[in-house]
Amino acid sequence: MSIVARIKEATAKAIESLYQHQLSAQDITVNQTKPEFEGDYTVVLFAFVKTLRTSPDALGQALGQYLVANNGELFTGFNLIKGFLNLTVTDNFFLQYLQQRYAGQPDLTYGAPQKVMVEYSSPNTNKPLHLGHLRNNFLGWSVAEILKASGNEVMKTCIVNDRGIHICKSMIAWQDFANGATPESTGTKGDHFVGDYYVKFSDTHKAQMKELEAQGLSKEEAEKQAPIMLQTQQMLVDWEAGKPEVMELWKKMNSWVYAGFDQTYKRIGTDFDKTYYESQTYLLGRKFVEEGLEQGVFYKKEDGSVWIDLTAEGLDEKLVLRKDGTSVYITQDLGLADEKYGEFPYDQSIYVIADEQNYHMKVLQLILKKLGKPYADGIFHLSYGMVELPTGRMKSREGTVVDADDLVEEMVAIAARHTEESGKVKDFTEAELKELYDTIAIGALKFFLLRVDPKKKMIFNPEESIDFHGFTGPFIQYTHARIKSILRRQPINEAVAVNFNGLEKLEKELLVLLEQYPGTVRQAAVEQNPSVLAIYAFNVAKTYNSFYTEHSVLSAESEEKKELRLRLCQLTATTIKSAMGLLGIRVPERM
Repeated sequence: MSIVARIKEATAKAIESLYQHQLSAQDITVNQTKPEFEGDYTVVLFAFVKTLRTSPDALGQALGQYLVANNGELFTGFNLIKGFLNLTVTDNFFLQYLQQRYAGQPDLTYGAPQKVMVEYSSPNTNKPLHLGHLRNNFLGWSVAEILKASGNEVMKTCIVNDRGIHICKSMIAWQDFANGATPESTGTKGDHFVGDYYVKFSDTHKAQMKELEAQGLSKEEAEKQAPIMLQTQQMLVDWEAGKPEVMELWKKMNSWVYAGFDQTYKRIGTDFDKTYYESQTYLLGRKFVEEGLEQGVFYKKEDGSVWIDLTAEGLDEKLVLRKDGTSVYITQDLGLADEKYGEFPYDQSIYVIADEQNYHMKVLQLILKKLGKPYADGIFHLSYGMVELPTGRMKSREGTVVDADDLVEEMVAIAARHTEESGKVKDFTEAELKELYDTIAIGALKFFLLRVDPKKKMIFNPEESIDFHGFTGPFIQYTHARIKSILRRQPINEAVAVNFNGLEKLEKELLVLLEQYPGTVRQAAVEQNPSVLAIYAFNVAKTYNSFYTEHSVLSAESEEKKELRLRLCQLTATTIKSAMGLLGIRVPERM
């Protein structure tokens, strides 16, 4: 049981004993004491003052005296600051925690396990993954791993958008301009190769629009009547009709893209348990239309289109089936949600999708609820803000998007430059350096994109992300490598008893933080927010470096104190490695 949980239970028992009033330990708020005050943990008293008919000062004095007198193994003293009861926890509690935990892995499980599906990535097969996809992938993968580490059964999924007009644009451009070129013949990665033709379509379309506008057509008319757009519309019709030569081209170009995606996923450490394809799922939701009409959830207009009225819920009327009988995106998503539940009866289905789709996801869940689906309440939209560069937003049609692969290579180059400037890797082999630069680069990229609360928009700056002294992944990685260097020079001697005579201020400060790790993972799981772990890992590294600057480990004042600090080093390294691992970040043994 964590120290916070024990404080809550002890406080609940104290209130019952002193005031004959029962309350749940979960109703008690306990925070870490602010640095400017004496103490380790603070009980917030205001919530009970009115019920217990006493003043904050009287309540605090009574509780403090009772807790210290009846829990001597936990508390050595208390002080009261305007309704906040600050408690000092015994050094012995943290020393015992250190002794029990330094040699093993932390237990991160809590509560009753659930079945959770996490959907992320969701790329289009007309272009490579870009910077926005990286935030999506890192966020989805990390949330899945945090939930898995917390004891849940997790399935990672991806839906590939492999059909539609945008796919046909790349296909037409290749057909018109490639002269049979392939990724192999040009030495180009498959997804980049196809993405180049998507940009080629856009450039050609714009040029043709200008010609038509010069002939007197409006911009809207020119956009529709441009020859390459007419070709594309016809190809979409042919695809939906299953025309053999179109299907063959579609499969061939998609295979190029999938090969490229797989390379990128492997490089950035992303994986899936199940991949769905829109070409196989886009018709699934049509069965819901008849079901919804029968239940009176949907209604049909005179032109034959089917709608749902959500104005009573503060939204609007939403189309679910076009007048020609074809599905819209919300219809497809209804069918896919049902398909996923049939394969993996989840308690929660998490959709990692940018905040541009907040409205769409509200509508999806609301329709499922109105249809009486048992999994509707489990739908959760993990909404995140877009990633921008210092130069502004990216536009894929104009070719201004930062490709994920290009960004990773840029990060590797920056990592190499910064590491070589430090002059500490002269004894590394070429293979070791390559591995180190890759570890630092991808770690920096992931940490920078995950350290921000998902709900917030962010600006990504590659140079800023690889700073060995800032709020970055490399700073934490370097701290881990520093600790491992100490432990290589002086392994822990299990035969030497640890000094239980007391802790220095920074030793205790570090132990207080390390004891919070399982609770921090739980918070990250409940909030589905990896930034909680990123901030925690940074604080551990920062606190350790303060401790290391102030206190020698290998030249400690006694053999017992040296062994205590070696164990503290080991627990810190284990905690950093575990926390960073849940973010998908490797930590090197040396750097």
